[in-house]
Amino acid sequence: MQVYYLSRGRLALGLVVLLLSFAGIATFLGEYLPAGWPVSSSQERLVPIYAVATEEKKLSISFDAAWGAEYTPQLLEILDKYQVKTTFFLVKFWVEKYPEVTRQIVAAGHEVGNHSATHPHMNALTEEEIYRELEDTNKLLERLTGQRPKLFRPPFGEYNNTLIRVAEELGMKTIQWSVDSLDWRDLTAGEITSRVLEQIEPGAIVLFHNNARHTPAALGPILEHLQAAGYEIVPISQLILWDNYYLDPNTGIQHPKPSELKGE
Repeated sequence: MQVYYLSRGRLALGLVVLLLSFAGIATFLGEYLPAGWPVSSSQERLVPIYAVATEEKKLSISFDAAWGAEYTPQLLEILDKYQVKTTFFLVKFWVEKYPEVTRQIVAAGHEVGNHSATHPHMNALTEEEIYRELEDTNKLLERLTGQRPKLFRPPFGEYNNTLIRVAEELGMKTIQWSVDSLDWRDLTAGEITSRVLEQIEPGAIVLFHNNARHTPAALGPILEHLQAAGYEIVPISQLILWDNYYLDPNTGIQHPKPSELKGE
């Protein structure tokens, strides 16, 4: 009998250890796995905004700026020609290197977003380090342009719950994209144009880079086609919903709450 009770106690202890191990694994998975992976965890998995569910023919295009500014004036000219306003996500060290180009972006009526201070792998940072990456960039952009960013795009598209929570605490939405131009791969203008137009739908967010060599040649035809198809192109802050919405945890698509749920 004594052996029986000892074994039962060890069994209970083993079960506790096993449950704690599963809880730790679930927390890790909920924090780091890509959207769409099935995770059983009491911790809610947070996701960025990839696109907006809407029947309106409205979308956004965006440019990430981290290295180089050679083609940015040309992009601004093309956007002005088609009377399109968009969102530029800027890295702090890029802004420090190109303050005049940064001012030109804002003077042309475009929105500036935060793309971190040093373009790190954000998942590897502590909460304090994430805060500094975001807030240092916010302060510089506000001082230089008068705009305090309301949007944040994580470098490499990497994110976790801590990152999204810190951005929210700073009053910012974390933004990904639903259409990737892949212009950074040095695709031809024709390849970029085809790739983007094949994926476009209402509520899309398109990713470009400000210093990709063939983006200027692709941008005009893309804008011309979209406008001819009846699309309105707006900055991301004017596309997304700021309240009364929910995010699909598997797709990152932002949906308006049904009217009967508003106010709950």
